[in-house]
Amino acid sequence: MTRGNIVKCGIPEPHVVTGLGAEADGQKEKKRERNHKRHKHTGRDSYVPLVHLMVSFLFFQVDLTIIPRMDKRIGMGIVGAGFVGPHHIDAVRRLGFVDIVAVAGSNEESGRRKAEQLGARKGYGNYQALIDDPDVQVVHVATPNYLHYPVISAALANGKHVVSDKPLATTSAESRQLVEQAARANVVAAVTFNYRGNPLVQQARHAITNGDIGNPTFIHGYYLQDWLIKDTDYSWRLDPEKGGASSALGDIGSHWCDLAQHVTGLRITHVLGDITTVIPQRKKPRVAREAFQEAAGAADLETVDIRVDDLASVLVRFDNGAKGVFSAGQVCAGHKNDLVLEVCGSKASICWRQEQQNELWIGHRDKANEVLQKDPSLMDSNVRGYARLPGGHQEAWADAFCNLMREIYGFIAAGERPDPATRQIFATFEDGYRSTCIVEAILDSAKQGGVWMKVNY
Repeated sequence: MTRGNIVKCGIPEPHVVTGLGAEADGQKEKKRERNHKRHKHTGRDSYVPLVHLMVSFLFFQVDLTIIPRMDKRIGMGIVGAGFVGPHHIDAVRRLGFVDIVAVAGSNEESGRRKAEQLGARKGYGNYQALIDDPDVQVVHVATPNYLHYPVISAALANGKHVVSDKPLATTSAESRQLVEQAARANVVAAVTFNYRGNPLVQQARHAITNGDIGNPTFIHGYYLQDWLIKDTDYSWRLDPEKGGASSALGDIGSHWCDLAQHVTGLRITHVLGDITTVIPQRKKPRVAREAFQEAAGAADLETVDIRVDDLASVLVRFDNGAKGVFSAGQVCAGHKNDLVLEVCGSKASICWRQEQQNELWIGHRDKANEVLQKDPSLMDSNVRGYARLPGGHQEAWADAFCNLMREIYGFIAAGERPDPATRQIFATFEDGYRSTCIVEAILDSAKQGGVWMKVNY
């Protein structure tokens, strides 16, 4: 992504900096002129929250004349406010130009309570009431998976922009319908594959695009967690009526597949899957609880059969001929949220690990391997804007999530639609559709005894 595209997409660079030192006066003046022309061309400004401006000013020599402002405010509402919903609120609140208008819960009392907890102006007892609110321009969907399709479809029918958690829908057929409906509505339609927003993920993507590691030949990794390792661990994600046909693959394996394709620019064409249900029976609480929350005790539990996977291993083929392999598991002790992606190329390898997300490993044959620390002064100029803090100041999951929201809302504020030519970082509904196609192909492969399956997009 070029610096020009970053400005055009409404992503304010927190330190549109000159490195750690001062530029010559002539260079500064040229930069001011270029920036002025860009803002004049796009016909709008964007906003940098005060805290980012203060950090940038203190640690970098920032040319304050190029810090843009956002005058237009955008109203958002969110349907579902369980585990991830509040993180949507936190991320958009940091943008500084988004109003938290409403929260929709499962009933009126739940909606009012969640709205009060999250600082929203209104609480609704159903999603249609939120969608019908004229103050809501953007609908965020953070419900259990089975509700994604009806909520998104209703929002699109009302001409609202949509930001949905993955999966886009529980089947590829429904996902395809939403892609087509979003195109007709001519709105911004995004899926929160949030690991794309990490600064060093974008550094790796840029390095591969530039040919720094040569031609990708082998792509491998895993996404492992341990929050379902006990038979008393339970979530709606394990119920196929609510979570869909897959748990480990659909919930976290989909993240790995999306990240592998996003970073490399390649597409998965064939898969061979081996899936397992390590814990075939679990003790389900009679009262629902949040994701990652442990059982309180043995009382009020019922034993249920589990019909979805909690562990999977997959061979993959990419459209350039590269081979790959990954595992996804929710029953792997000690792995809390351990996503690893390594791309081996003809000249070098590059590896990013989510649990150590402020480091990027670069492997070589004929010289010492490297570990690049997350530091905007060391990153490529085209992607350093995704690093919101100076080197040594660690950034994490919530910061990457905010980077996605910053770019999504930049498109919304500009009245623009995502285009592959802009190389935006957030996933579109088309990406969400492809993700469901991949998961379905893996499940079909496993059902047929572990055979190669073509992914039909």
